[in-house]
Amino acid sequence: MRSGPPPVPDRSTGARARLWARVSRWLFLLPALVYLLLFFGYPLVENVVMSFQEYSATTFYTGAAPFVGLRNYTDVLSTDVFWQALLTTALFTVGSLVGQFVPGLALALFFQRKFPLGGLLRSLLLLPWLLPLVVSGTTWRWMLDTDSGVVNQALRDLHLLSSGIPWLTGTSEALVSVILVNIWVGIPFNTAILYGGLKDIPPQLYEAAKLDGAGRLASFRHVTWPLLRPVVGVVLVLGVVYTVKVLDIILVVTGGGPAGATQTLATRSYELSFQQFAFGRGAAMGNVLVLISLAFALVHLRADRRARNT
Repeated sequence: MRSGPPPVPDRSTGARARLWARVSRWLFLLPALVYLLLFFGYPLVENVVMSFQEYSATTFYTGAAPFVGLRNYTDVLSTDVFWQALLTTALFTVGSLVGQFVPGLALALFFQRKFPLGGLLRSLLLLPWLLPLVVSGTTWRWMLDTDSGVVNQALRDLHLLSSGIPWLTGTSEALVSVILVNIWVGIPFNTAILYGGLKDIPPQLYEAAKLDGAGRLASFRHVTWPLLRPVVGVVLVLGVVYTVKVLDIILVVTGGGPAGATQTLATRSYELSFQQFAFGRGAAMGNVLVLISLAFALVHLRADRRARNT
């Protein structure tokens, strides 16, 4: 019996299926896109618009916010306060990153070894990161007090110094103090991310390196570090983005003082907006901070792409 010709596929049905698949992907992304537009896109656009306006406290009553072009940016960038805050931000960021990453990597390598209560100790290590930053800053401010702080009292009891160190009132000591507090807060985050990266390294590579006669230092140099480098890049980028915008720790511990010694770009933007009520200039300072973070992230992404292509 002779069969008829094979059925011709319906092109319209296939086109509808492809269209529906494409639409369904966007539907899954829609909640995230709406969230980003409402809580990130809209405030960012409003902040950019405000930076080109003379927006002050009187604007809330009169509704008038005249367009001033780049005047807010020139006013912000032409002052000595900005360059001092930029230098302080750089010192604060570099000191915090180094102080967080090196102990964080050391602790991650330490917890990679199995020992009793290792999981409990890793959980306890997260406490500084989980505590509200205002609580951490208030506690450290009490501990670093020159007269009644437990840090100076312990140093005196150990006969390491006769008089208290002005942790919060000295211009150089205050910057070191806020860096130490930020290091204390950030070490758990670095440890957790780096520990996860170490757990993803196949143990067979260490066994092969051991058979080749490689010691711990050689294994770290030729096995651990190359495979951990992508995770390190993520940790450093997130650390920079987080550190340059640190506000609450500095405000609680030193308030940006003494004499502006701990005033960063973030605290300067806060001061302009919510203490001097110069919202236009404060928005301009905030946009400068965003551009610095974005520039660093783009440089890192480009360097990482080149490293992968080579």
